[in-house]
Order: sequence, then C-alpha cells, then structure tokens
Amino acid sequence: MRALVVLGLNYSDSVVPIQTIAKLQNIPKRFLEQILNDLKAMGILESKRGVSGGYRLRRPPDQITLAEVIRFIEGPLAPVACVSQNFYKKCSCPDEQKCGIRSVMKDVREAIVAVLDRVTLSEMCDRVRELQAKHANPLDYVI
Repeated sequence: MRALVVLGLNYSDSVVPIQTIAKLQNIPKRFLEQILNDLKAMGILESKRGVSGGYRLRRPPDQITLAEVIRFIEGPLAPVACVSQNFYKKCSCPDEQKCGIRSVMKDVREAIVAVLDRVTLSEMCDRVRELQAKHANPLDYVI
C-alpha cells in the first residue's frame, strides 16, 4: 500500500524507479519487487524496463479502491473466515446462525468493507498530502 501511495502521489506518464520507492518507504528492494510484480499481474501497475525504467499506475488513482488491493494482496477483508463473502470457510462452532461471535464479526466485516470499498488511492494520497502539510513545520509552536 505504501508503494502505491508513492505511485499515486507521482501519478503521470512517467515511471518511478523501484529504488526511489524502496528508499522513500523504507521497504527492502527484493520484497518490493515481489509486491510490485504481483500488482502488475493484477493489472494495477505497468512497468518500463531499462536504465530509465520503473513502475507507474495503469489506471488513475481515483479508479483504484483500497478494498481491491487488499483483497488481492492479503486475501479476505473479514476478520474471520466464516463471515467472508469471497473466501468463506465454515467455522467450528455448533450453529453459525446462532453464534454471537459470528454476528459481531459480520458487523465488523461490513464496516471494513464499507470503508475500503469507498476509499480510493487518490483519497488516500490526499490524506497523505494533508498530513504532510500539517506536520511540515514541527518547530512551529506557541507558548
């Protein structure tokens, strides 16, 4: 997600070198390569090879939701498999329909999905910009 923020903040026709992303987000380059290749296979990124190579978003940041990225990289959004819509697995409780834990976890899943389906990479980049501006001058204080 942090790599996508860098690419979202730098969204244009040009590419961002993997070394730049790794350095800005303090991510080991080898690990980052795997993640970026996965995102490329998913169709979120495209790459350019060579000395001036790197990665860029394949679609505009306002067309990429956090939910689609997290589902692809991490799997289910649900906190437990028995409430997942896309990755359902039966749990060991005697009756799912009467399970209070499952009922609460279903509410949690619905809240998570509501936020992550609504928030786009563009909105997350806007938040980053706002937070960076807010904390741009940490020595600015009043006594």
